[in-house]
Amino acid sequence: MFPSLEPHASGILPVGEGQGVYWETSGNPQGKPAVFLHGGPGGGMGVGYRRRFDPERYLIVGFEQRGCGRSLPLATHDLDRLALNTTPRLIADMELLREHLGIERWLLHGVSWGTALALAYAQAHPGRVSELVLMAVTPTDPLYVTWITETVGVLFPQAWDEFARASGARPGQRIVDAYLERLTDPDPAVREAAAEAWCRWEDTHITLDPGFQPGHTLSQESPESRQNFATLVAHYWRHGGFWPDGSALAGMARVAHLPAVLIHGRYDVSGPTRFAWDLHRAWPGSEFVLVAEEGHGGPQMVAAVREATDRFATRNPQP
Repeated sequence: MFPSLEPHASGILPVGEGQGVYWETSGNPQGKPAVFLHGGPGGGMGVGYRRRFDPERYLIVGFEQRGCGRSLPLATHDLDRLALNTTPRLIADMELLREHLGIERWLLHGVSWGTALALAYAQAHPGRVSELVLMAVTPTDPLYVTWITETVGVLFPQAWDEFARASGARPGQRIVDAYLERLTDPDPAVREAAAEAWCRWEDTHITLDPGFQPGHTLSQESPESRQNFATLVAHYWRHGGFWPDGSALAGMARVAHLPAVLIHGRYDVSGPTRFAWDLHRAWPGSEFVLVAEEGHGGPQMVAAVREATDRFATRNPQP
């Protein structure tokens, strides 16, 4: 990756409804605009994303989606207004940020949930997108939610039984619905226990990569960080990612002309390769890169991201 660099501008952008979104820019102020879309929802953006872009050729934009990171307020501080956190609102926040920064078009680089947000934004505003670079393609539609909270338990039966038991799900109730009830319960102890169980499950299913070495895992985060992350993820999963057409595939005709690179790990069990492949087949402008040795991220996948951003750096899309 490129050397570390610090932002040259940052701020909190008011986006309405009492929400403020943290943003930052780095790299070349006159360079090609690119925006990073982090995972989760609610995962925050960290600092490593900046190193995936040539700082001499890109204006690098990062922001933390409403309700998480340095954006205000945190979702857990305003549970009564959790319904204001939806994919259409995140898209509107991105448009306000683009206009605030005076950007005509930008490259979208999304990771995990960020790939779903990138697709949703591109389908809503294809004229504002130059290219897409998507890593660990994650649909976050109803079929995916069933897989990640129910079906994938066949691979991790002991951990899934613990996850299901901790949900307190009633007969016939979906696990994700039961967790959202607990994560928004008036009792702080109930919320904390639910968040801890949710994050243990997230740590379990993240990859089948035999060489995976977890670092600072979700279950080791502070109670507040666990609760905020788990609450936002369960909220979005409960609503199938708020896809207006039910899934990303339904709206692919609107972005079929856009150049894209889809980078996925064969060992990614939390987001099986099938979706990334189906997306590629429905997207004439896309390139599919399968990394055989990695799962939901890894150094080879990041290297593929950099190769794609290097290639797109000098591309001038037609209006």
